[in-house]
Amino acid sequence: MSARLAVVSGGGTGIGAAIAGAFASDGYDVVIVGRRADVLDAAAARVDVECGRAGAVRAVAADLTDPDQVDRVVAAVDGRTVDVVVNNAGGYLGGDTDTLAGAAAYWRANLDANVLTAVLLTEALRPALRRPGGRVILVSSIAALRGGAGPYSAAKAALHGWAYDLAAQLGPEQITVNVVSPGYVADTEFFGDRMTPEGHAKRVAATLVGRAGVPADVAEAVRYLASPAAGYVTGQVLGVNGGSVLGR
Repeated sequence: MSARLAVVSGGGTGIGAAIAGAFASDGYDVVIVGRRADVLDAAAARVDVECGRAGAVRAVAADLTDPDQVDRVVAAVDGRTVDVVVNNAGGYLGGDTDTLAGAAAYWRANLDANVLTAVLLTEALRPALRRPGGRVILVSSIAALRGGAGPYSAAKAALHGWAYDLAAQLGPEQITVNVVSPGYVADTEFFGDRMTPEGHAKRVAATLVGRAGVPADVAEAVRYLASPAAGYVTGQVLGVNGGSVLGR
């Protein structure tokens, strides 16, 4: 019997790499997808060593906003059944809002990076999802619930509405669709060089548990939603934020 297969977008660093590592350690074959081949290759090699299985992780360099490049992922899957799709690709993209043209480009870039990537990858792999038992998991953000990040907040909130529609469509086939919504997670590339000690302290103080999240916190939530134990959980948004936003 072949190993289970998980596809993780944005799998080269931070949360995505932690998710890939969790699946590989559970015996899955994992395809990680991102735009930077060197970063993906390094992550794949590292996870292979950590899980003790050579070739457990395959790296596919692709811009998931481009339908032609999404086909590279389909080719990498090579006709296998896909057990889990984790849409983690995205991020906050800055832009010029001094003109209408600049504002349009700013919003489109964030919507493409956070929504279109998830839609195109999921639609491309939808025929390959395991029936019954497939899992689609979207990685959103606390910004979708409380705002504060303009088009990034709007884009992540859009994932919630789409997840509800997708859950209704795929539920009769016993495929679940859920969202994980992280709060402040340290040790990622999200903030780049924008994070200050004061900003870090403010975000930690906003939690109820008195610490920043780490990528493994999110990976464990994804691991649960991908497991047989979560077969009766679909159309839900699971906050992983240390209590900085309470359940809604």
